[in-house]
Amino acid sequence: MVKYILKRLSYMVVVFFILSILLFGLFKMVPGDPARMMVEGQKMSVSPEEYERLYQDARTRLGLDKPIIVQYFSWFGNVLQGDFGYSSVHRVPVLQLVGPPMKNTVCLNIVYYILLFFITIPLGIKAAVKQNSVFDTTVQVTTIIGISIPSFITALIFIFLFAITIPIFPISGMVTTGAGYTGIRAVGDYLYHLCLPVIVMVFAGLGGLTRYVRGALLDALSMDYVRTARAKGLREKTVIYKHAFRNALIPITGYVVGSIVAIFGGSIIIETLFSWKGVGKLLIDSLNQQDYTVALAMQMFYILLALVANLITDICYCFVDPRIKLE
Repeated sequence: MVKYILKRLSYMVVVFFILSILLFGLFKMVPGDPARMMVEGQKMSVSPEEYERLYQDARTRLGLDKPIIVQYFSWFGNVLQGDFGYSSVHRVPVLQLVGPPMKNTVCLNIVYYILLFFITIPLGIKAAVKQNSVFDTTVQVTTIIGISIPSFITALIFIFLFAITIPIFPISGMVTTGAGYTGIRAVGDYLYHLCLPVIVMVFAGLGGLTRYVRGALLDALSMDYVRTARAKGLREKTVIYKHAFRNALIPITGYVVGSIVAIFGGSIIIETLFSWKGVGKLLIDSLNQQDYTVALAMQMFYILLALVANLITDICYCFVDPRIKLE
């Protein structure tokens, strides 16, 4: 296994390097000038000559006066050392800027995935066990509706129903404006604002995972070893949970592991609609504000997450399914 992991890590390095070149080149082709953004606020307060001097100084500080190949290797070398650059809009290092939104995204996603797994896995199991029943049909119809509706439409519907028509939850934001809560009340206020985004995310993700669990368990229940277990007179719960569901976990493992890694990835649509200051909202704001240093750093972070998720998923498959050998 060690040999396999080392081989995969070498592939990951190559893929990361190639994608970094593509992304760096792509962002360089996007219209906009970070140096101009840095000095634009001083344009009206200084002379044209002084403004041009400030602009050239900003280009020099950002390394934009060098050839693009030199810029890339300088940037990539800094990335390997943990330096992702400087935000031209917020005037702070990228890592310092990303820290607080990352905490908010992680909190949002942890609550979301805990609720999602606790609801969808039992729901999918029961729907598979009671195949073609009224319960199964209801679950099937509900999940298809959930999958068919885009998440931003779902969010708008829930906002209208539970924040405007029946004002149970706040429309958006992370804290009550002007409340100034501290201690336990501040935590409670934070969780209160967390409720509606999480409910929307769970409803939007309910259909996919429920149908996935149902399909995996139905496949397992149709196998010969399940019929053999029933022929031996084993209890139905033993057949389902000890034999069928254990094998159904193999395809589900990839989804679960990917979800754990996805805790650190933001939801651009949900965070933007609910003004939740996470990494998804930060990414879309940085693109809108032409703060490409931040956007590029976050895209590289998402690439790294995807590569790590694939590696961990393959390793987990080996533990769940003894038939899989990593070589």
